[in-house]
Amino acid sequence: MTDDSEQQIDAAAPAKSGPADRETAGPFDEAEANAVRPYIDLGGIKILPREGLNLRLEVEEQTKRIVAVGLDYADSTLQVQPFAAPRSSGLWAETRDQIRQQVKQQGGRVEEREGPLGPELLAEVPVVAGADGAAKRLARFVGVDGPRWFLRGVIGGAATSDVEAAAAVEDLFRSIVVVRGGSPMPPRDLIPLRMPTAPGTA
Repeated sequence: MTDDSEQQIDAAAPAKSGPADRETAGPFDEAEANAVRPYIDLGGIKILPREGLNLRLEVEEQTKRIVAVGLDYADSTLQVQPFAAPRSSGLWAETRDQIRQQVKQQGGRVEEREGPLGPELLAEVPVVAGADGAAKRLARFVGVDGPRWFLRGVIGGAATSDVEAAAAVEDLFRSIVVVRGGSPMPPRDLIPLRMPTAPGTA
């Protein structure tokens, strides 16, 4: 009887979502990453520098806290955020539901599809554009559940529709290393990000 109740609890918890080869092809946990590679250290995540990549930090006005990392690459944008997650269950299924509701509230359209990183959302979001009235912007929402972390990405620009740009940005997303750290954190809390230190420095 105990076994049955334990199985029911496991079944109720949302499963982790991500590529089957995540441990070897990324996004990586710090324990899985190649220690020799010259990563840019941003605290909660590490980024592998590459030709043509520009990095921006998105800072919350009031708290001056870094809340996201923006990457410009292959005529596209990729915004990433690492979150603490439970050890045994995933956050991406629940997060997709929240994004779907937000997009619909904004008057946008959203469809779920199976992408190279697992389930993703393709959203058409209204944006206010100058005198031309409302324009629509395409965005791909991707997410991967790792060990005790969840990495969320928002892809814009060419990689929403162009196959080659999409492959380049997906590769960039998969090269990211998440540094969860050992301190206890509630699930869904943003893993702290900080100003970058150049490869090879502290």
